[in-house]
Amino acid sequence: MTDKRRSFIDQAREDLATARRRDPAARSSLEVALLYPGVHALWAYRAANRLWRSGHRFAARFISQTARNVTGIEIHPAARIGDRFFIDHGMGVVIGETAEVGDDVLMFHGVTLGGVSMSPGKRHPTIGNNVQIGAGAKVLGPVVVSDGAKIGANAVLVKNVPEGHVAVGVPSRVRDPKTDPDLMMDPTIYI
Repeated sequence: MTDKRRSFIDQAREDLATARRRDPAARSSLEVALLYPGVHALWAYRAANRLWRSGHRFAARFISQTARNVTGIEIHPAARIGDRFFIDHGMGVVIGETAEVGDDVLMFHGVTLGGVSMSPGKRHPTIGNNVQIGAGAKVLGPVVVSDGAKIGANAVLVKNVPEGHVAVGVPSRVRDPKTDPDLMMDPTIYI
């Protein structure tokens, strides 16, 4: 996850390229810029996050909640999100205040990166780089999903996932695609 300061225009160009690379249905950058709620929510998050970090908390929350009402995607302005993050379809995504999302993460609709505690401090997940999170997955608490992991659709994850592993089920079971016979045949079977 990077914290380098780049212009909004440079980030927007990268977001459009990411969406076109990740979504085979994306026909043009103009289509993505005008019609993709995941991209709109990310842009609103970036504006809100800058305000949050500069101490303008009410304005940041206002932008965040307005974006939620328009896109159906709620990203807390204090969350930390890396580069080339893409939310496909997006409706119902919730990313909590202390969540951290790495670079090159692909997330589908209905995903929650939520907390399980009402106490202050780290309450939300940390998602590594190159992670894929399937539709409807719930990742709860201060768990760590390591680089290259995949979380299956509708999984409920409440424990850490090692690098390159797959988490599936309710509650989720962590499986190693290198040793699990089902996943060796087709590692995308549960995603």
